Amino acid sequence: MKLLFTILLASVSILATSQNKLKNGDQAKNFTLNSIKGEKIELSELNANNPIVLIVLRGWPEYQCPACSRQVGQYIAEAEKFQELSAKVLLIYPGPSDVLQEKAKEFTEDFNFPDNFYFALDSDYSMVNKYGLRWDAPKETAYPSTFVINKKGNVVYAKISSTHGGRANVEEVLEALREL
Repeated sequence: MKLLFTILLASVSILATSQNKLKNGDQAKNFTLNSIKGEKIELSELNANNPIVLIVLRGWPEYQCPACSRQVGQYIAEAEKFQELSAKVLLIYPGPSDVLQEKAKEFTEDFNFPDNFYFALDSDYSMVNKYGLRWDAPKETAYPSTFVINKKGNVVYAKISSTHGGRANVEEVLEALREL
């Protein structure tokens, strides 16, 4: 009986999480997080006059994710194209609060973020949970995800990976922005 209850509870949790995940056509859910420097970053403010590329990284799952590093590097390499399309890029770095600040600084020290790139910390998983992206397993934090949000706050592109790979290609994201 206890096993049946555990399975039922896990099924309800998975269903609830999958129903929260954003998809094309959904209204993006607003959130406020802090940057590494402690500045408030609110999605609706960034999105007021610009489309947003919202990238949820794996953050700090007890090690620096090499796939995240590659992904961020690829997006920074195309920063000029994002600027030409008036897009802002918001990177979310989730992880346990007791080490997140330190590990985020470690992660970002090899990157030079352009003016239209923002890097926010999700130390309590509030944004990740709101978007249904919490990968609640040992050595995991969030499903790697990318969304393009138009100026009206609607998701026009969504890619959520259930693995470490399968991330949104920069060209796919740029194409979604060009179609706005």
